[in-house]
Amino acid sequence: MRINEVPAAVTGRAETLPALAEVFREHGYAGASLALISTATGLGKGSLYHLFPGGKAEMAACVLEDIDTWFETNLYRPLREQDSPETAISDMFDAVESYFRSGRRVCLVGVLALGTSRDLFAEAVRGYFARWVSALAYALRRVGGDGPEGTALAEETVAQIQGAIVLARALDEPALFTRALAALRSRIATAAG
Repeated sequence: MRINEVPAAVTGRAETLPALAEVFREHGYAGASLALISTATGLGKGSLYHLFPGGKAEMAACVLEDIDTWFETNLYRPLREQDSPETAISDMFDAVESYFRSGRRVCLVGVLALGTSRDLFAEAVRGYFARWVSALAYALRRVGGDGPEGTALAEETVAQIQGAIVLARALDEPALFTRALAALRSRIATAAG
């Protein structure tokens, strides 16, 4: 849904999270005014505060928790637990391409990491990136990459994915994101032997 479209009013916290996430993605935490949030969710200020008594900070924290749950379910846990680490790594790239809409969607966690509100969400931001690197490094070790090299490759992979999102958006060229993921897949396949 685009920010300027007025949705039917939502009734629960969970229903508001996708609209809230898009407002924070598009405008950052500081720029996400209650007017924009109200328009995106179809809820008035009173209803928003009823659902989120902690205001905008609670809204953003709930969105980050929702993102964390998605990444835990679709990336981190499979990378740690799936029987075939090769399949888990391949599935990670598929999930990342889908989640970031082939480079058309910015990383909200990255937006918050770079914004002026960074300290408000430092723990959630740090956890998102640290857990991704850790889970990927573990999967890489399971396919034969030793400790330090596997960790370095995991860090580079996550950094390059994030950089590709930014570059694809900056150049308005989503195909760049897809090409970057393909190159990373190939690099990991080569490193894994």
